Amino acid sequence: MPTRAVAREFNVNFSTISRLKCCFRDFGSTSKRPHNPQTACNHTSPGPLHLASSPARSKNQSLHGPSPVTTFGPKACMLQNPHAVMHIQDPASQRLTWNKPPKSVLVIKKIQDASLLQPFKELCVFLTEKNMIVYVERKVLVDPAIQSDESFAVVIQKFCTFREDLDDISNRVDFIICLGGDGTLLYASSLFQKSVPPVMAFHLGSLGFLTPFNFDAYQSQVTQIIEGNAAIILRSRLRVVKESREKKARVDEKDIIMTNGDSEGSRKALQYQVLNEVVVDRGPSSYLSNVDLFLDGHLITTVQGDGVIVSTPTGSTAYAVAAGASMIHPNVPAIMITPICPHSLSFRPIVVPAGVELKIMLSRDARNTAWVSFDGRKRQEICHGDSITITTSCFPVPSICFRDPVNDWFESLAQCLHWNVRKQQNYLSSEEDEF
Repeated sequence: MPTRAVAREFNVNFSTISRLKCCFRDFGSTSKRPHNPQTACNHTSPGPLHLASSPARSKNQSLHGPSPVTTFGPKACMLQNPHAVMHIQDPASQRLTWNKPPKSVLVIKKIQDASLLQPFKELCVFLTEKNMIVYVERKVLVDPAIQSDESFAVVIQKFCTFREDLDDISNRVDFIICLGGDGTLLYASSLFQKSVPPVMAFHLGSLGFLTPFNFDAYQSQVTQIIEGNAAIILRSRLRVVKESREKKARVDEKDIIMTNGDSEGSRKALQYQVLNEVVVDRGPSSYLSNVDLFLDGHLITTVQGDGVIVSTPTGSTAYAVAAGASMIHPNVPAIMITPICPHSLSFRPIVVPAGVELKIMLSRDARNTAWVSFDGRKRQEICHGDSITITTSCFPVPSICFRDPVNDWFESLAQCLHWNVRKQQNYLSSEEDEF
């Protein structure tokens, strides 16, 4: 059996995870990371931050358990595949550290929320006093309450602004601070289609399942992050490619452009990084959605119902759990498939390995089109011939923990979802036990 030191850090073989070419990525882009053969990925990228193990902590158990045996009996063994090795750490040992002190921070504020104006101003003043370069989305500063504040105008002049989908800030930001709810964190994730800087999320929204920090002690907490003193959890994302068939327009004799012809044009591909879930539903149609679900190129089932949810472990506590799915800890490498109101008594949610490739297409006999959304945004129609390809992304979201990945998750289950809350059973006295 492995020792405690070995149990905290080991290689786990997954026969179906060969598509995952990397394990842990760097987050950010201002300096080069020193090479460590024990944590090396097949693809490396420069960054000012990396995960550090915590040898001082001693645990009796690891969330993932010991490495499985790959020999069976005297002669049988598993075929070794160098690309099918995924490096997994004990979640409690994942710590934040900087190769160089962070100099820039992106502040994401929930739009059109007057209650966040004062926390936003206080945080920005504090960051500028620490000589941090503060990036703010341009539409945040359009708020009349911010523009009319003359005392805050001096701080605004020090900001670096950007616009969503127009300006690339992926190589400029060292870490992110979110002010809002879970949707604010999802929005921050969508801004980075590759490597994501560490994210510190303050609970200033409604639910706050993904936002563990309270704003009351923001100065000391932000200072700890800048010093590199924090636990971190890697929230896996989904890499989603939507391919659609563009039909060639035909011009008739009266120079009228016809777009409903049968002639097939080029294929258009759009790519997304999804933190919570991909939802395919029937949209405004009254008919059942009828979509085929493929796994690694093989048809596994046809979904007939209101739709299907493909979620990450992080997204398992969002729309998926409302549709009857189980809740999965974010450190578990998996993809969850959950039907939405299926017209079948036996269609239960399933969990598949993180390394598989899923594809969703309209069935040939589908009576209507379907609709797809990515983390609740970018809603689009799916027509015959279109496809949605889903794999686990190599670019997770490094979310900074308040305590550690395990305690934070169970705290959110208890506080936000009231998991297993019931009135306690009364104690049975010895006299009552006789009856």
